Amino acid sequence: MNTTTRQELLAAFDKLLQPERFKDYGPNGLQVEGKTQVRRVISGVTASRALIEAAIDAQADAIFVHHGLFWRGQDGRVTGWKKQRLALLLAHDISLFAYHLPLDAHPQLGNNAQLGLRLGLTASNCFSEQDLGFLGGRSDGGSFATASDLALHVKNTLKRPVTLVGVGHAAIKKIAWCSGGAQGYFEPAIAAGADAFITGEISEPQAHLARETGVTFIACGHHASERYGAPALASHVAAQFGLHHQFIEIDNPA
Repeated sequence: MNTTTRQELLAAFDKLLQPERFKDYGPNGLQVEGKTQVRRVISGVTASRALIEAAIDAQADAIFVHHGLFWRGQDGRVTGWKKQRLALLLAHDISLFAYHLPLDAHPQLGNNAQLGLRLGLTASNCFSEQDLGFLGGRSDGGSFATASDLALHVKNTLKRPVTLVGVGHAAIKKIAWCSGGAQGYFEPAIAAGADAFITGEISEPQAHLARETGVTFIACGHHASERYGAPALASHVAAQFGLHHQFIEIDNPA
């Protein structure tokens, strides 16, 4: 097993994800500085205390996540849960790398690309700002006979219940998707001509839009739609340096 430096690892993540391209809700990159040398990298969806504790048990030198510790508009005081998480990272000298929108958008290793891969979807182009929303269809060129067929496919693939609203189209061919809390991209997906839109969450307005426009809306869970990008990208970078990598799944019903 090889080692690399924290800065070399950061440079590799930044080169792939290009965080400078994005207007985001928090800092992308190195959020907590740990030891200089890195041998073991743990990836996960969110920098929760459960993930940090599991990473400590796995003797991690660095953690790579989609949801980090710091967000715009958040109370900046280091108390309560934030103090507990930071204390664990600092006590064990573990670096925390977090990339939010850049990890969603990466065309091969990001959350949207990896979600599409698992659902058997291929993107032909992006339909929203910052290249976050993907638009395409089935990789085999076919279609889903009904919205219910597509919803069942998503449910079986991700192994969790989904919310389905709107069954207007007789066949679903043109599909838009964006992982996480991207319900606000439903209207751009409709404008792009999608027959269906897949994301993690649904809010009250989207149910009405789905019924009124005939465009299917499928919510498959925020966590469930974003658990593939972090391990794909961290594994890719770890392999470049010959590092040990492990993805740790912390279940989340949201």
